[in-house]
Amino acid sequence: MRTPLWPPVNPALGFVAPALLLIALFFVLPVAAGLVLSFTDFDIYALGDLDRLRWIGFDNYRRLWNDPLVGRALGNTLYFTLVGGPLSVLCSLGAALLMTRPGLPGAAVWRTALFLPVVTSLVAVAVVWRYLYHPLYGALNHLMAWTGFEPIDWLGDARTGMPAILLLAVWKNFGFNMVIFIAGLQSIPARLYEAAALDGAGRWAQFRHVTLPMLAPTLAFVAIVTLIGHLQVFAEPYVMTQGGPADATLTVALLMYREGFRWWKLGYASALALMLFALILIGTGLQTWLRRRGARS
Repeated sequence: MRTPLWPPVNPALGFVAPALLLIALFFVLPVAAGLVLSFTDFDIYALGDLDRLRWIGFDNYRRLWNDPLVGRALGNTLYFTLVGGPLSVLCSLGAALLMTRPGLPGAAVWRTALFLPVVTSLVAVAVVWRYLYHPLYGALNHLMAWTGFEPIDWLGDARTGMPAILLLAVWKNFGFNMVIFIAGLQSIPARLYEAAALDGAGRWAQFRHVTLPMLAPTLAFVAIVTLIGHLQVFAEPYVMTQGGPADATLTVALLMYREGFRWWKLGYASALALMLFALILIGTGLQTWLRRRGARS
């Protein structure tokens, strides 16, 4: 028998090769290009003449460390994530528990209605909510005036700008997590609840000792997805406030957009993108570590 010139190729490689090629082309290559650009002063002048491109080392990262605007954007992003993330998860879990209650009339209709904001255009929703928050004509201030409260400039006040955007984000996104929680709740065997009821466990005890432990993998997935989404918040402040007032709603992603596509400081914007990537990586890794530690204990 002749010895083959080439070693045999695993047929499975042919099936995954297109997906791997797309991942390399649209994920690995842009990330690598962004990493390289973060060590340069790439700007609009370098677009016209590459001879103007200079290698500046860690200067962009030193600027990140010393730029107070970056600290403000990072603080706003962490506030949005640490407050809005748990609030979104809790609302999603509460809605899922209500939607899976036996004998709930019109459960399918309610699930559809609660999921509709997820499939609605975020820009359209943000524009509508901006009018709801209007200090003179907004429905929210009309409701407050009817109940005896003074109207509030929700998006024009630095104290209420971020909470107003946070409320919109929770309303817009919690339906997606609700559907995931419903799937997780429906996968819990009914016999576990029957056994707990026979042992005298009430609803709270069943939720604490049956629902939460069985729902832990789903909860971990929802928490990680919510963390990643909230750290990348961009469209809501961009459409509703443009980062104002006084940068009170400026986020890291919005600042990255400003630097890269308004001022054409693409090297500095790439450094911001790498900082956000590292932040997401650290947050995801921390949640995964806490989940595994909890599972072992």
